[in-house]
Amino acid sequence: MRKTQFAIDNYYHVFNRGNEKQSIFFENENYLFFLRRLRRAMNRWKSELICYCLMPNHFHLIVREVSEGGISRMMLSLQTSYAKAINKRYDRVGHLFQGPFKNIHIDRNEYLLYLSRYIHMNPVDAGLVRRPEEWDYSSYRDYMGLRKSALAQPEVILSQFSHREDYRQFVMSCEDDSNIRGLTLE
Repeated sequence: MRKTQFAIDNYYHVFNRGNEKQSIFFENENYLFFLRRLRRAMNRWKSELICYCLMPNHFHLIVREVSEGGISRMMLSLQTSYAKAINKRYDRVGHLFQGPFKNIHIDRNEYLLYLSRYIHMNPVDAGLVRRPEEWDYSSYRDYMGLRKSALAQPEVILSQFSHREDYRQFVMSCEDDSNIRGLTLE
């Protein structure tokens, strides 16, 4: 039984990582396949994606519960179908993910904003890129208007800033996000 009971119109930080912290994405096509599966699961189980970042051995999502049980069903479908496909593609057996997905209720708007920044800066903090817009597998490019995808809904966050440039400056000013570090996958 899941500790968190998802409530309609509430936001959640949903995340998971590879079993024993190993990779879950092995090549470019894996990231794209995961995003296609995510879109399909979201459409089927009526969840809304606000922000995301896929990293080599983990992923972060900010999701809004739209219909009762939507996030749980979406994640079960996504993780199961993705793990089965990866195991088949790479002739693997066993668990791909560390376990069931983890989630934290986002109970304050401030946390929602800081978490979006943390998620978008993840590839920079990991040393994969110098700037968040260089990472193909996050919603940051959509937020900055550099790509138009129907996957994430950046308006929820961007509507709280006067201009996209204000959000960019907010993201780039992440000197101290210690207030959310304890609530994220490390």
